[in-house]
Amino acid sequence: MKLPNKSTTLEEAVVAIPQGATVLVGGFGVPGTPFTLLRELARQGQRDLVLVKNDANEAGMGIDHLIARGQVRKLIVTHLGLNANAIAAMNEGRIEVEFCAQGILAERIRAGGAGLGAILTDIGIDTELAKGKQVVEMEGRPMLVEPALRADVALVHATTADPFGNLAYAATARNFNPLMAMAAKQVIAETETLVPLGGLGADAVETPGAFVDQVVELSELSQEYGIVRR
Repeated sequence: MKLPNKSTTLEEAVVAIPQGATVLVGGFGVPGTPFTLLRELARQGQRDLVLVKNDANEAGMGIDHLIARGQVRKLIVTHLGLNANAIAAMNEGRIEVEFCAQGILAERIRAGGAGLGAILTDIGIDTELAKGKQVVEMEGRPMLVEPALRADVALVHATTADPFGNLAYAATARNFNPLMAMAAKQVIAETETLVPLGGLGADAVETPGAFVDQVVELSELSQEYGIVRR
């Protein structure tokens, strides 16, 4: 059986993201963030987006380009602390923000990829994070019901990929990227290096190509990929 070639151009990959999409965005600060895909999404201008990401990057980087252009309706994040622009947008009511404990965010995404409906946790009980959420009793303890997270699209950054979409990550980029690639209807991966089919050894594959819809090879890495400002 001949495997499909999922390699495509940056523009063709991102144009498939619809208006109003919920988008999982990989990355933990700088490592693993798909900066090139995000810049193209900002350029194309899709609006009314719900973004799910560990953080809001920093001012002038990553998802901040989308916030600045008014393309984001809601953020689901663990913190905004390094991005004054995102904080201002929240305080001024230009974007809705849902905060989630970091481990719970990861588990909600994992649950989405596993086909589960929700997870139970006592993390956040009796805090602001519990407001408006369902509470159930489990083994005599109150538990929050945290819904699983699935999305229309996931944007991930890989170090190496093949044309079928098998992906390998480097170092801290193995954060949210593998989880997000399992929890979206459509997965778009940018990769630093595109190798021929078979060029990735079986043990090196961290996201199987069965989960990936499009692969974009980066012609260069912009300065953003190397910046850690704080």
